[in-house]
Amino acid sequence: MGIDVMYHYTVGDNPERLKDMYKMALKDCDIVVTTGGLGPTQDDLTKEMACQVLEDELILNEEAMRRLNEYAAKMGRPMTENNRKQAYLPSRATVFQNNAGSAPGFALEKEGKHIICMPGPPREMKAMWNESVVPYPQGMSDGALYYRIIRCFGIGESLLETELLDLIDGQTDPTLATYAKEGECQVRVASKRATLEEAKAAVDEMIKKVDERVGEFVYSHDDENLVDVVARKLMDQGLTLASAESCTGGMFAAAMTDVPGISSVFHRGYVTYSNEAKMDILGVKEETLAAHGAVSEETAREMVEGLARVSGADVCVSVTGIAGPGGGTPEKPVGLVYMGFKHGDNVQVIKYQGHSNSRAWNRSHSLLSMLDLINKNI
Repeated sequence: MGIDVMYHYTVGDNPERLKDMYKMALKDCDIVVTTGGLGPTQDDLTKEMACQVLEDELILNEEAMRRLNEYAAKMGRPMTENNRKQAYLPSRATVFQNNAGSAPGFALEKEGKHIICMPGPPREMKAMWNESVVPYPQGMSDGALYYRIIRCFGIGESLLETELLDLIDGQTDPTLATYAKEGECQVRVASKRATLEEAKAAVDEMIKKVDERVGEFVYSHDDENLVDVVARKLMDQGLTLASAESCTGGMFAAAMTDVPGISSVFHRGYVTYSNEAKMDILGVKEETLAAHGAVSEETAREMVEGLARVSGADVCVSVTGIAGPGGGTPEKPVGLVYMGFKHGDNVQVIKYQGHSNSRAWNRSHSLLSMLDLINKNI
């Protein structure tokens, strides 16, 4: 909306601290948005303190009361006396009805200072914000804000910042900010201009400059998950997919099947955790396992080639590794992973050596690496 967010605060259900927090925030800001404390119990005091700070009083709102009675009847619950408390709202309030719960929200204003109160449960708060609250602050800013989030894999945050340092050091508008996420990095490019069209143009121009420096690591300019990017490419090209997993234990298949519509391309996924499963299902040779071990380039290659034979899928991916925290050796330390890929005549095996003893991190990074391997080769 072009409204600058200055602070985020958390405060307990204490009336004096809550009132002090309101006053402190309103010294620097024109709008305070709250979530929580609108329920029926005695410690729900958000609106009472808002009234004290902006000098109003709570009165019974007949429409809110009617909706509360309807909600209680729908849920098969009695209307208790303390539930009636939720129907008392500031006399000057702009009321926001709650279509996902019971407690209504509201906005209260005095001399250009606004308090917007919403319920705490995220499902109720998000629905109220999107359905009712959004129009209230629109138009209060002096410009339009536009941003896009670039998502990268295969580059650390420190190197990412180094590659973009001249853009970051010289920034005024648009602004760039780098963020580290589990196994990947993000760049937020934002602009605030007089119009939305101007802001979009400025952001798009900056994204071109970012791509010139780190484009090989970028998989999305629109804050998409890597699994969604891969799934869309597979579906757009009509390419079928199969997977064979060892160290990830089915995480890849689970991630793919979280995507709606993926059944049109994802044929099957095998968890070949034991050597016996690798031999029985994928045809990995016993002598290969004896000579090179389950975690090896040779085994990953035979896994993906065997997967292609038994599945008939266009794109096949395999993974075998040492997730840890135990099981590593000096020759094969924890975090060592081999990934196989096959698409037509393109057959390759990628080796990755992680540097974490965290089992969860190694498995999650292996999943992202498998997705990245597919993304870069189809």
